[in-house]
Amino acid sequence: MQTTGNTILITGGGSGIGRALAEAFLARGNEVIIAGRRESLLEQVAQANPGLHYTVLDTSDAQDRQRVVEQLIERHPDLNTVIHSAGIMRGESLRAGSTELEATVATNLLGPIHLDGLLLPHFLTRPHAAIVTVSSGLAFVPLALNPSYCATKAAVHSYSQSLRYQLKDTAVKVHELVPPYVQTELMGQRQANDPHAMPLAEFIDEVMAIFERSPDAEEILVERVKPLRFAEANGGYGQFFTNFNDQMAAARAGE
Repeated sequence: MQTTGNTILITGGGSGIGRALAEAFLARGNEVIIAGRRESLLEQVAQANPGLHYTVLDTSDAQDRQRVVEQLIERHPDLNTVIHSAGIMRGESLRAGSTELEATVATNLLGPIHLDGLLLPHFLTRPHAAIVTVSSGLAFVPLALNPSYCATKAAVHSYSQSLRYQLKDTAVKVHELVPPYVQTELMGQRQANDPHAMPLAEFIDEVMAIFERSPDAEEILVERVKPLRFAEANGGYGQFFTNFNDQMAAARAGE
């Protein structure tokens, strides 16, 4: 992916990784449109970043996706990139029978797939284009406290591979951004202030450096996520999975 000269749609752009990426790409001279469900939040972000555009979008709603894509292509005909940063992550007790599966799948997995289907006909007309999916280190070593989230992110990884293969002979590049545990409000203020999480600014700096250094990289991997990404390849996966989940469960229990 080129880091300049793009017109970029970023879902989930009102906060966290989405907002930080929007600001980083805007600073490099790209035209950036952030999307999300809360107009008041999007407006605040746009006001804080002159030149940033926004549109209200519920990625889990079929009619909303159709409406927004049609408007975006009309208003921003040079649109050539989408970064799928919208996502939800909720704790679940499967033993209790409660699950957030439907909402999580609709936002984290079905939303990006359907949005790509609407955007691809336009992207294929552009000289160069990019789709950036956002999975997680938890796609490779699931956190048992958040089973639906981890399952959707594993599916995003699989989908990214298939999409990349199907588009290999086109000008549309597919990149998978794989965040580690980052200081955002994905799981609330606890995560945003957790000293064990990677500082957001540090994460974005490393991500942008990878894009600039390796524009054809299929997976965008900061150093902190590599132990999760390569846990199975490095051997001893079963023990790694158990230790990781025991440590995370103990940390949550102590909160």
